[in-house]
Amino acid sequence: MSNDIDNEYFCDGITEEIINALTKVNGLKVIARTSSFAFKGKDIDIRDIGKQLNVNTILEGSIKKSQDRVRITAQLIAVTDGTHYWSKRFDRELIDIFDLEDEISLAIADEMRNNFGHFEVQNHLIKQPTSSIDAYQLFLKGRSLQLQWTPESLNQAIDFYNQAIAFDKNYAKAYYANLQCYGLLAMWGYMPYKEAMNLAIQNLLIAKEIDTSLPEYPLSFVGKFFWEEWDFKNAYIHINKVLEINPNHIDGLEAMAELCIALGFFDTALEYANTLLDVDPLSANNHYTLAHIYYYQGQFEKALETVNYTLTLNPQLELAHHLKCFCLIWLNRGEEFEALIQNTSLQAEKRTLFQLINDKAIKVPDEMIEKWSLSTEKETMLVPYDVFILSNSNHKDLAFSHLQNMVSQRRGQIINYRQEPFIQSLHNIEGFSKLHESNLVIEDFKPSQDAEEKQSSSILDSGQVETLKEELLSYFTEEEPFLNPQLSLKFVADVLELNTNKVSYLINKAFHLNFNDFVNSYRLNHFKSIALDPKNAHLTILGLAYDSGFNSKSVFNTYFKKAEGITPKAWLKANA
Repeated sequence: MSNDIDNEYFCDGITEEIINALTKVNGLKVIARTSSFAFKGKDIDIRDIGKQLNVNTILEGSIKKSQDRVRITAQLIAVTDGTHYWSKRFDRELIDIFDLEDEISLAIADEMRNNFGHFEVQNHLIKQPTSSIDAYQLFLKGRSLQLQWTPESLNQAIDFYNQAIAFDKNYAKAYYANLQCYGLLAMWGYMPYKEAMNLAIQNLLIAKEIDTSLPEYPLSFVGKFFWEEWDFKNAYIHINKVLEINPNHIDGLEAMAELCIALGFFDTALEYANTLLDVDPLSANNHYTLAHIYYYQGQFEKALETVNYTLTLNPQLELAHHLKCFCLIWLNRGEEFEALIQNTSLQAEKRTLFQLINDKAIKVPDEMIEKWSLSTEKETMLVPYDVFILSNSNHKDLAFSHLQNMVSQRRGQIINYRQEPFIQSLHNIEGFSKLHESNLVIEDFKPSQDAEEKQSSSILDSGQVETLKEELLSYFTEEEPFLNPQLSLKFVADVLELNTNKVSYLINKAFHLNFNDFVNSYRLNHFKSIALDPKNAHLTILGLAYDSGFNSKSVFNTYFKKAEGITPKAWLKANA
């Protein structure tokens, strides 16, 4: 909600850091940057946001930076009724920004656990990436430019990352960011390939000497093995390493979905695509990935519906326009097709492909054949219309020759050639099956142990749960800690000489309640006992609630109604 334009890069960067920190909490669903930022600066009803993101709770706040100080406000809000679960303001020295990010992230994770049941929360969610605040601010400026994904912004981002490195030679994330920028400039053809890749490798060699624990480290090998070499087994190994560090890493999930598509493992691809959409539901790129899976499965109506939604999210996504064009060709929707391709490039190629699929008896123009026969290695289309058209004409040998050439060069546009409907006619040509032999099979995909199982299996066994349950009940009955309105999970954990994860798990397992509901159940019983005592008749309902440990009128009323089904006033009247 910050309105400080000059420091927007800083606000966005801190927000992204907190999002990434919270994704480390197993079992806690956290919406990724792309979808979260879709609502930045917009006056939208919180219920609508919750519905679009499919979440029950919204975290919102603001950041203000002034010279060497930073002020952050944050609040957790229930989507259904706008109840504030928690809110706090932090006012600190800028030099303490990493500790502050960690403190805020842990506070949010604790509040989610207090209100919604057990999550295992690490002692720290953010570690200090650099010793220089100047380097950090330059990195955030670079990050804001990199996320614009244009050749100009990527080059500007590299400049800021290099300035950050000048302040801190051991800033691993800045080297990894440079690597990603150079890799994109190379793949998009905006920089001489060998020059860009050499610079990318230089940054990788430095970064890996500093920190290999970041997901950026295994991710840096994914592009090389997957897109550059089509070494699917090594790509799979490194994508898994990314997801072991962060199971909801967007780039890791997307790479795994793309790998499954290339192999034709569509059921597995759908699982990863749906996970992507669960954590980043408003990403055009994620919906495009899903549409592509439907397309390769031959579900053209479903693919068209999905790609249409993709284009509402990002009308400029060129690959989505091509995919929509292909769906309309296979569905033989001539009028929609013609309307779509107006004022677009390659209209002649698109029309020729439509006619070949739907009219059959047409001749590919000689000038097209001649142009493609003379084309050089550098001249390439984002989508290989030449191979698609030739494959569905009387020039299948030339189509196979083009395909063979592209596969030998490991061209990304053709990586899914085995699944492509337009190339089905080439499957029977001798040598097709040997164009590229994958070194990965479906049996290599091993499902990981359920995250919740992994996190809870080593916390407490059933015997410990029963013993500690009795200790907890005795403590609450004899000491009445619930009367303290500031009672926290950590306070209870310290008394029982346990860590917060174990107490949270204990309450969830033994009573099937979250921490706040467990404590409030005692407060409610205390309220009912003192409210019916004649000597308290002169006290107000709210006064009695505060005497019972509740520290908020809204929390008291909401919990009372949830537990009793009626308002406190109605209950008191019925039981007076």
